[in-house]
Amino acid sequence: QVQLVESGGGLVQPGGSLRLSCAASGSIFSEFVMGWYRKVPGKSREFVASINGFGSANYANSLKDRFTISRDSANRTVYLQMNSLKPDDTAVYYCYLNSGGGIYWGQGTQVTVSS
Repeated sequence: QVQLVESGGGLVQPGGSLRLSCAASGSIFSEFVMGWYRKVPGKSREFVASINGFGSANYANSLKDRFTISRDSANRTVYLQMNSLKPDDTAVYYCYLNSGGGIYWGQGTQVTVSS
């Protein structure tokens, strides 16, 4: 059983920053990819970023200039640094882990960008 626990969401003003964290625990294959999606009510889920065990990252093109993903493999934790936040970034952000054993999701953390 794999569990993902997210933290770091909240309310921030436009132009501000937030850092999301996602800690994984349980039986995980040694090689796995972790990342983030986000979901706005009434819209499709949107890929944000991912990172593999070698530190190679992928980003949504529209976000790569403002978001940075990083990973602490020893602690099985992935981070998402979000800068210059805009109201359009408001969403529930979901962490995921993709390994040989399957794909696992966190419970989601709300990010609200508003003045």
